[in-house]
Amino acid sequence: MTDLQRIILYSFFSGSTVFLGGVLAYYFGRHVKSGLIKTEIIHSSIAFGGGILFAAVGLVLIPEGISAVPLTPVILFFSAGAVLFFFIDRYLERRGGTLAQLLGMMLDFVPESIALGAVFASNTKLGVLLAIIIGIQNFPEAFNAYLDLKVTFTASKCLLIFFLLSFSGVISALTGYYFLSGMPMTIGALMLLSSGGLIYLIFQDIAPMSQLKKSRVPALGASLGFLVGMIGLKMLG
Repeated sequence: MTDLQRIILYSFFSGSTVFLGGVLAYYFGRHVKSGLIKTEIIHSSIAFGGGILFAAVGLVLIPEGISAVPLTPVILFFSAGAVLFFFIDRYLERRGGTLAQLLGMMLDFVPESIALGAVFASNTKLGVLLAIIIGIQNFPEAFNAYLDLKVTFTASKCLLIFFLLSFSGVISALTGYYFLSGMPMTIGALMLLSSGGLIYLIFQDIAPMSQLKKSRVPALGASLGFLVGMIGLKMLG
């Protein structure tokens, strides 16, 4: 199997969990009865996804970005990401909708998939492990994003969006492989831009949505999500 075939195969796997997470959320919403347990599951899942995103920022995106980019561009790209998503979030709020979970998932998924394609040329094992970790991350993030998106769109339209987004991993990985494999500073800048946006989204939208009155269970989900990120980093060595 060639590197190109491996990239397509593994990036397709990591992207497929976007659609699978949406399908699970669809059946969860239809077949699990409303009540405290369902509410706790939803809020815990949001916190779990937030923990994974926070781990992606703190353990992967920022360290990789800082190692590849000088200090001044680090400040500029990180700040630009935060400001950009401040305006995007404000625009969406004025329109009466929220896509925080979906934006958070894509801010994590796309740059990591680009990195996946870029590293395959020099380290196949690292590329495979990165694909597995991205796939694991996408599942709970997609679950939460579907519940978020369902407020604005019909179930069928939500699933169609998730199906199409599942292929963005392949496109991103091929972009990294063909165009960015020899450009670590560009990949680092992209990771820092995403990090700034993710930090804003986590504290502005995702963390507040995870809170549940008279229950501290969701907060454990955030810790568990961060633990998943730590395990993934350890697997990468």
